Amino acid sequence: MDDLDRTLLALFTDEPRIGVLGASRRLGVARGTVQARLDRLEATGVITGWGPELSPEALGYPVTAFLTLEISQDAGHTPVADALAGIPEVLEVHTITGTGDLWCRVVSRSNADLQRVIDQVVGLPGIRRSATVMALATQVPYRVLPLVRAGVSAGLARP
Repeated sequence: MDDLDRTLLALFTDEPRIGVLGASRRLGVARGTVQARLDRLEATGVITGWGPELSPEALGYPVTAFLTLEISQDAGHTPVADALAGIPEVLEVHTITGTGDLWCRVVSRSNADLQRVIDQVVGLPGIRRSATVMALATQVPYRVLPLVRAGVSAGLARP
């Protein structure tokens, strides 16, 4: 990635509706250059999607919790993760080190509804135990753009 790639990523993150033509005008480069760069960034997996960012809160799920799950080792991570993916309130699942085997971010409609979600999770085959921590507020939301901007400020041509 070079400075133009980083600038494009920052621009499309800050203004996702700008479009290729708008970006080319703003940056003073050819439309074909912008499109080729975006295509390459997508093909190499740097850009993983173009969909809108959705708010669980606005969709009626204001409660966020983090579940640390212990699984039966004979069950395996993949089958348990596949079963977790079938629960709509499970937003992400990661294999972790330390205490526990999997970490899940879940949402619910209320604190009482969170119990329903937890019961559904711990009722899955292969899950032995769960520990839950509720989020009170989001101080820093999920973000990747600071990594891109750090590369721009450092003037790095390659990672």
